[in-house]
Amino acid sequence: MGRVSQAQAQENRQRVVATASRMFREKGTSVSVADLMKAVGLTHGGFYKQFASKEDLVDEAIAHAFEHPAPYSASAALPPEVGQDHEVARQAMIDDYLSTWHRDHAADGCPVSGFAPDLAREPDQAAGARDIYVNGVRNRAARLATADDDGLAQFCTLVGALALARATRGNPISEEILQAARTALTESGAKGHDEDARVSTTG
Repeated sequence: MGRVSQAQAQENRQRVVATASRMFREKGTSVSVADLMKAVGLTHGGFYKQFASKEDLVDEAIAHAFEHPAPYSASAALPPEVGQDHEVARQAMIDDYLSTWHRDHAADGCPVSGFAPDLAREPDQAAGARDIYVNGVRNRAARLATADDDGLAQFCTLVGALALARATRGNPISEEILQAARTALTESGAKGHDEDARVSTTG
């Protein structure tokens, strides 16, 4: 069999990173190199021709997840005129994040929630991607911000509710958790919007 061309080798590498990004979000970074390469359709030995270590792959997989919009986020595809309305975009993010589809499809979900358990257990696991992860948290929180709230606590509510809903999937409380968080965040947004309106009126 002939040598793999440079272009093919690069394509294979990108496939490994993309597949790892999904598998790690769904099953954790404990997924073995052998299982990962099998899922991609490449040999185990081929991994070490592309990556110095599994840790390097974890870094790249995290970066890849943040660079490519997750399928759960329909709000990313909102028309420009809708996206300009912060409250509409904020509500879309809440609805997308706390959907049963997002709960059931971790592999295609938000990288913040997807990688959080592994980064909590192994804080040095993805040292190279730490800044990317932190920026991802802050950017998503900003999408939830209101006049008097930077959105960080709200985003914590999204991530925490999703984690609990996934842990209790199969029991009615799973949907109850998603709905409770959705209601709380929607009401807090409406309150902030009303306060903004009063300020602009009295100002």
